[in-house]
Amino acid sequence: MVSNRFSRRVSMWALIIMLMGAGVSCKSKKAAMDATDAAAEKAKMEQEAALRQQQEEEARKKLEMEEQARKEEARRKADEPYRKLENYFSAISSSNNLASANSSIKEALSLFASKDTPVLIVISEEGGQKDYDRPTTIGEYLNYLKDQKKNMNKINQLQFDSSGKITEVELVKN
Repeated sequence: MVSNRFSRRVSMWALIIMLMGAGVSCKSKKAAMDATDAAAEKAKMEQEAALRQQQEEEARKKLEMEEQARKEEARRKADEPYRKLENYFSAISSSNNLASANSSIKEALSLFASKDTPVLIVISEEGGQKDYDRPTTIGEYLNYLKDQKKNMNKINQLQFDSSGKITEVELVKN
C-alpha cells in the first residue's frame, strides 16, 4: 500500500511537472509569437514610414519641377517682347527693299502704345549715372534703322502699360 501511495504521489508529481512544463512551454511559445509579432509589426511600420518618406520626397521634387517650369515660362514670356523687337530691328535694318522695311515698321509699331513712344539711347554709364543721346521716338528710330541699314544698339530695358504695350525703350550702344 505504501508503494501504491508512493507511486500515486510520484505519478501525481510527474503529472503536475508535465502540466507545468506544458504551461511554461505554451507561455514561451506565446512569448516567442508575441516577440515575432512585435518584430513584424515594427518592420511593417518602418516600411510604411520609408514609403511615406519616399512619397513625400517624390511630391517635393514634383513641386520643385513644376515651380521651375513656371519660372522658366514666366522668364520666356518676359523675354518675348525683347526678342520680337530685336527681330524687327534686324529685319528693318537688313531689309533689301523699301516695301519690306515699311511693312516691318508697321508690324513693329503694333507692339507700342503709340508711334511717339520715347526711345532713349544710353551712350555712357558711370557709377549708376546714365548719359543719354538725344531722345527720339520709336517711329523716327525705326525709320533711322531703315535708312542706315545697320542696327548698332541693343535693347537694355522696356517699359509696358497695363495692356502690355511698350511705353518706353532704352537702348545701349554696342
